[in-house]
Amino acid sequence: MSIVDRAGLGVAEELAQFVEGAVLPGLGIAADGWWAGVADIFARYAPENAALLAKRETLQAAIDARYKAGEAVDEAFLRSIGYLVPEPAPFTIGTEHVDAEIATMAGPQLVVPILNARFVLNAANARWGSLYDAFYGTDALDAPPALSGGYDDARGAAVVARAKAFLDQAIPGWRDDVGLVARGERSKLFRHHGLHIELRFDPDHIGATDPDGLSDVILESALTTICDLEDSIAAVDAEDKVAAYTNWLGLMKGDLEETFEKGGKQLTRRLNPDRVYGDLTLPGRSLLFVRNVGHLMTTPAIRLAGGGEAPEGILDAIMTSTIALYDLKHLGTLRNSRTGSVYIVKPKMHGPEECGFTNRLFDAVEDLLGLARHTIKVGVMDEERRTSANLAACIEAVKDRIVFINTGFLDRTGDEMHTAMHGGAMIPKAEMKASAWIKAYEDRNVRIGLAHGLSGKAQIGKGMWAAPDRMADMMAQKIGHPMSGANTAWVPSPTAATLHAMHYHQVDVFARQKEIAGEAIPSLDGLLTVPFAGGRNWTAEEVARELDNNAQGILGYVVRWIDQGIGCSKVPDINDIGLMEDRATLRISSQHIANWLLHGVATKADVDAAFDRMAAKVDAQNAGDPLYRPMAGHPDSIALQAARALVFDGVTQPSGYTEPLLHAYRARVKNGV
Repeated sequence: MSIVDRAGLGVAEELAQFVEGAVLPGLGIAADGWWAGVADIFARYAPENAALLAKRETLQAAIDARYKAGEAVDEAFLRSIGYLVPEPAPFTIGTEHVDAEIATMAGPQLVVPILNARFVLNAANARWGSLYDAFYGTDALDAPPALSGGYDDARGAAVVARAKAFLDQAIPGWRDDVGLVARGERSKLFRHHGLHIELRFDPDHIGATDPDGLSDVILESALTTICDLEDSIAAVDAEDKVAAYTNWLGLMKGDLEETFEKGGKQLTRRLNPDRVYGDLTLPGRSLLFVRNVGHLMTTPAIRLAGGGEAPEGILDAIMTSTIALYDLKHLGTLRNSRTGSVYIVKPKMHGPEECGFTNRLFDAVEDLLGLARHTIKVGVMDEERRTSANLAACIEAVKDRIVFINTGFLDRTGDEMHTAMHGGAMIPKAEMKASAWIKAYEDRNVRIGLAHGLSGKAQIGKGMWAAPDRMADMMAQKIGHPMSGANTAWVPSPTAATLHAMHYHQVDVFARQKEIAGEAIPSLDGLLTVPFAGGRNWTAEEVARELDNNAQGILGYVVRWIDQGIGCSKVPDINDIGLMEDRATLRISSQHIANWLLHGVATKADVDAAFDRMAAKVDAQNAGDPLYRPMAGHPDSIALQAARALVFDGVTQPSGYTEPLLHAYRARVKNGV
């Protein structure tokens, strides 16, 4: 990798060329001044970034020592070491200039790996989705599967009946135009609970035989999409980072497109235009967030004046915000934010100090770019234990730019296990969702958000439904998210977004938020109840089953990450059910095995045997992939080595994160080492 000097920084040549050739010229920004400002930000904030990471380790070491001494790690102890901070005085967030999709609307949210342009375009265009298509192609419809060989009339009739039942519930007067917002030549537009529903009438389509003339029902679906530079991608060097930033640039300019082959034909996908209904124009695309990486990792794309790698999260903040100027300055062909904001999701922050650091970093980026204060908004992922336990203080630290808090079971459970790693063996992974701390975590998140004024100004979000082929189960279970008072929740596909949108017609989320706004915030007691197994003894068969489940999940994901650079895909689980997996899957599974190893529930031989069994299973599950490299019987497989390292080195990994090991092993593959 060739390095060039820019204001004392060692910058990878491909990054410098991208910035100076593709980004800055269209913005009218002089490169020398921009690089000087970037160098200043790194000089000011990289040392503080390192100090915050050191504090994580200091706190963890104190907790580890306490557990090893057999003493209680209770609220009093956590306050004594600064892990818990005092609750802030009452406050209300002051965030302004927030788009309606975030502040005053409730609906599904997609998360998409930014390195895959086709997926990104599909997600951005998932603002609107056909309910007919969503029912016809999934098990959400309670009807026999479609017959092969063309359109199945019987299933089509069942689709129409189910869609009309939905309309009768959401807009009972749809046949009489009660609640009509706009009328077109072949369409009617309604609005319910803030979401639009378009009815289409086409005598040349199936509407010709429908007594109401209805040919489709189009739902406003994925209101927002998170374009992800973090857990769902494998970006380990400057080449990968430039590819990610290039797609973000295409989105902000509105000219991103992808040509691919499907069904023997060449197709080109582009961003959808806005939708016009007479005098009414509605957004044609999902409002886009961009998720930067957290504070932990560094990147070889830039080397600091002292020679070390630059913090990757600082680079992301600078690059994604600079690129977003194309949207803010109306230099692209399409608009993202209509209120003039940049929306960055910041993951894996530990406590209010780290949130305050992000706030000041964003101040500095705004100054670099000449932006008004708090133009850059922040979404705080509530996925680390120290953040959950100090959530009000975390929100206060970013109170004038916060637009999002979101719970995440996998990462949060991974940190739960790592924090209490030395305290005892944990309950099986499948039992975690029923544990006391999870209920407290989910309830506190919503109620703390409401207590500090997020309703009407920001999103309170819930986590992912990971099984894209199990839409019937999603429809039965995911209504719990709007019922909880969350005004958004993650879904794995555009089709899932259309189906999940129905839940927001069933539940008036903002009315629900008013109902629960006065409820007491659950105490810290439940949140701090660690899911220890409490001396429970497992049979050898139970241990093997748990190890197999974890090892299969690790191997199935890692082999694609390491060998092919795929950070998110539908990975078959141990029961051959396809799950949308990202890096958080590895954190919970590897930490769980590491914990059982540490406390003697399983032996190294047990784990080795599980990896051997599951390597063969994962090989068989991927037999149809011509790019796949087998692991079973191949101890030289770098993917297998990486998977084993995640477990056997899991106790010593910072916060139990998987990134350091994954990046190192992926770099070996890319560099042919």
